[in-house]
Amino acid sequence: MSLLPGAEPFRHRGGRVGVVLCHGFTGSPQSMRPWADRLVAAGCTVDLPLLPGHGTNWRDMRSTTSDDWLAAADEAFVRVRAECDDVFTMGLSMGGCLALRLAQLHENDIRGVVVVNPSIAVEEPLLHIGHAVKFLVPSVKGLTNDIKRPGMSETGYDRVPTAAAATLPRLWRATRNGLPTMTAPILAYRSPQDHVIGPQSLRILTSKAVASAVTVRSLDDSYHVATLDNDADAIFDGSLAFVREHSRRGEGLHA
Repeated sequence: MSLLPGAEPFRHRGGRVGVVLCHGFTGSPQSMRPWADRLVAAGCTVDLPLLPGHGTNWRDMRSTTSDDWLAAADEAFVRVRAECDDVFTMGLSMGGCLALRLAQLHENDIRGVVVVNPSIAVEEPLLHIGHAVKFLVPSVKGLTNDIKRPGMSETGYDRVPTAAAATLPRLWRATRNGLPTMTAPILAYRSPQDHVIGPQSLRILTSKAVASAVTVRSLDDSYHVATLDNDADAIFDGSLAFVREHSRRGEGLHA
């Protein structure tokens, strides 16, 4: 199956500060590529994987699960850790959940986490009965392209496979359970006008991550896919400042 335009994974070997970038559910690396390019320009090593089942056709997702997506993100972490002294994880939507989970699984190896409109809780009623309905309702309307900026488009699926979506609560639950013992600092961006993820996930993050220093910033001119929206530069600049603050080698990054 051929890849959708821009859905290719991306890797760049730069300096000794590395970043694992994770795209969202039914999305692709295209939504994260401008962020990756900004990190590369600053001298970072960057690994942006294409998660299993993504970037081709929504039917390819039906046999994949949240365990597969986490495994792919973890493989990217292993690659970056082998090349870098300081590693950060960053992600959009479900990718934000993956970024948090990686920091929980590799507590001593990740210096910080940046999340944009993270998804860590069930906010779609259908997911409560996803396993029961997946045989009756193979797919539902897609989640991509929630972007305020005119002329900008996200590469992703226009349908959501219910079988794959039904595995998300397992990832969310594990991530929520790991929040109280997380110690890595977290920078969280939230769009008040997000039409995909409601406010519950961020409320859970800020209330449960009691051992982490959590900073929340509002993206008032963007919708869900903020990495392609009007506030993208604020995210990119803020994440680089975060890396410089928490990296032992941050002084070596370019402006």
